[in-house]
Formats: sequence, C-alpha cells, structure tokens
Amino acid sequence: MTREAILEKLVALIQKQRSHLDIAITEETSLKDDLAVDSIELVEFVINIEDEFHIAIPDEDVDNMVSMGDMLDYLVKRLA
Repeated sequence: MTREAILEKLVALIQKQRSHLDIAITEETSLKDDLAVDSIELVEFVINIEDEFHIAIPDEDVDNMVSMGDMLDYLVKRLA
C-alpha cells in the first residue's frame, strides 16, 4: 500500500470521527491542537486504525503520535 493510499484512509477515518470539523487534514495536522482529539477519541481513532489496517498498535507507540504525519510514518513502516 502506498503512502498516499494510507493517508487517504487515515483522513477518511478521522473525517468520519470528527465530521463536524471543516479543516483540510494534512500530514502536519496536529491531532490535539487542530483536530481537538481528546484521549478517549484518540483511543477510538487508534481502534479504528487497527481494524482498518489489521494491526495492533501498542500504547507506547500511540504516545509518540502527535500529528497525522507521525501516524502515517508509523503505518508506512508497519505495513511495509
């Protein structure tokens, strides 16, 4: 799966979860600052990612994900 395809899926997942936001989501988008994702919503988002990509993401890896780009980089490595 290409980096672009993974990003498209991530954006679709976050748009589904945060449908009330009207902002462009890029790799630079901050999960907390730009998307106002709280800890519970982050857990829900990670569960959706795990389901979509058929992987398990350890909590300590989630702690390092600040932006969509961080999440994308992680998934690109895991899915390679």
